[in-house]
Amino acid sequence: MSSQDQPLLNLSKDEALVLFEFLHRINSTDQPELFEDQAEQRALWNVECLLEKQLPELLQANFATLVAEARTRLRDEE
Repeated sequence: MSSQDQPLLNLSKDEALVLFEFLHRINSTDQPELFEDQAEQRALWNVECLLEKQLPELLQANFATLVAEARTRLRDEE
């Protein structure tokens, strides 16, 4: 597979933390009706695995706090 066939996504640390937590929550539930095709579920599993490899914060005792802080920073200002 050439590098042109592998899109590169650049995420901030906050985006990665929030996205990982969301994907983990979705992937941990048995709700096949969320997906039009099983390939969508597989793609989300794969993204979750890629993020897991890049986030040493997952092993920290304060991971939930880190995610909460990241969510706060990412929210739109009201």
